[in-house]
Amino acid sequence: MLFNFDLYKIYEQLKFIPDSPLIFSTSLFLILFFFFLLIYNLFIKNKTLRLAWLILFSFYFYYKSAGYYAGILIVSAAVNFLSGKWIASTEKFSLKKLYLLLALIINLGILSYFKYTNFILQIFHDITNSQFEPLDIFLPIGISFYTFKSLNYVFDIYFDTLKPTNSFRDFCVYVFFFPNILAGPIDRASDFLPQIDKEPFISKEDLGRAIFLIILGLFKKVVIADYISINFVDRVFDFPLRYTGIENLLAIYGYVLQVYCDFSGYSDMAIGISLMFGFRLMENFNYPFKATSIANFWRRWHISLSKWLLDYLFRPLQMKYRNLRVYGNMIGIFITFLICGLWHGAGWNYIYWGAMHGFMMSFALLIQKPKTKFYNLLKINNTKFLTIIQTIITFHLVAISFMIFRSSDIQTVFDMFSQIFTFFHGEVFIQFIERLPLISGLIFLGYLFHFMPSKLENMIINQFAKTPAIGKIIILVIAIWIAAQFKTADIQPFIYFQF
Repeated sequence: MLFNFDLYKIYEQLKFIPDSPLIFSTSLFLILFFFFLLIYNLFIKNKTLRLAWLILFSFYFYYKSAGYYAGILIVSAAVNFLSGKWIASTEKFSLKKLYLLLALIINLGILSYFKYTNFILQIFHDITNSQFEPLDIFLPIGISFYTFKSLNYVFDIYFDTLKPTNSFRDFCVYVFFFPNILAGPIDRASDFLPQIDKEPFISKEDLGRAIFLIILGLFKKVVIADYISINFVDRVFDFPLRYTGIENLLAIYGYVLQVYCDFSGYSDMAIGISLMFGFRLMENFNYPFKATSIANFWRRWHISLSKWLLDYLFRPLQMKYRNLRVYGNMIGIFITFLICGLWHGAGWNYIYWGAMHGFMMSFALLIQKPKTKFYNLLKINNTKFLTIIQTIITFHLVAISFMIFRSSDIQTVFDMFSQIFTFFHGEVFIQFIERLPLISGLIFLGYLFHFMPSKLENMIINQFAKTPAIGKIIILVIAIWIAAQFKTADIQPFIYFQF
């Protein structure tokens, strides 16, 4: 009786549960990943079995997060594999273009149906002033990420910078790969596919770096992002008028840190987990709040998406409008960021966010020359003073944009600004620290670690790699224990899962 009951509980845990994706920071994932590694290493010398096991586990991982909609993944892989093959098989440019167009229609058609149907219908009903009942459409988690990942394969073949793989199995490994399927990094096929042919080799340094990144990601996600979100940031964003200006300002700083720790924490864990079985993913973050301009920020934030948009959207637009010179670039930048905002979600807040970044980037391009002349006149160009000022200004522009990104409606943005400018009450800051010492401490620590010299992080990673295996295990266990203390009963999915 007890045996049957336990089997049922295991089945309940392993089946698809809506709104409960299999995320890296759960104990279920850690247990499953342990068994995955065990069997993966048993097959280490047998490439066929090893890759078959990786595909199977990856597909289960996605099924656990998307249910029967995981079938879309197979359709996506088949469509893009065949598209790549057909594009490479012909020398006729018109046919290549036709195959690319078909791949785009199918990929973007699927993405648009699941992600934007209700949003488009809502706009139509708003215009006609009629009542709207949203359709019951399930949004498969990670669909934006694996759609873009698959499309980069097709684009690269079309642009003749990549030869198509002849193996559908290898292509499935690339598309299904579980560490980055839900929230990136959006790895390039040209970097990933060659790794499949190599026998996995994990050096002592790789293992040390992998464990360090998993610990770092766990700390960022569970200890900082989730804790400050539930216990402070969400409360202020939900009811900004109940709080003073200083609390609204701290909530904005808190959200900026939260979204960074949440997303970069996922990327750290994805990179670390991949490294543990011999795959290297591209870096996705590089201290983005140290940026000295919005352009510099996008070279440090969600790097895999920025590069995707640069290569496959901005550059074709730049070519199209090249006769307009700088104005052509400005148009290309604005359209690119508008689509970047829409990619993040079907909501006006995301479109405003994208438009704001597009405007800031375009405007910076327009004033680039007079700005440099002005700095030279003041003799502050390339000085530390200017770098600090630019970093502070860029950070606050990014913070305002994230305030729009996070707000459910534009009224929330106005309310927060109103509180900051008309009801600031700076004296509440001391009370805030006294009453919420853990929240204050985590926000302070989060920013402190972020603004530390990158050399220091590399030194810590190198030192950790040299630590004996037993030491690494003890540190990992302590990190998991600390994360468990901060974990709430309600598991918080990663913010970027919704995109």
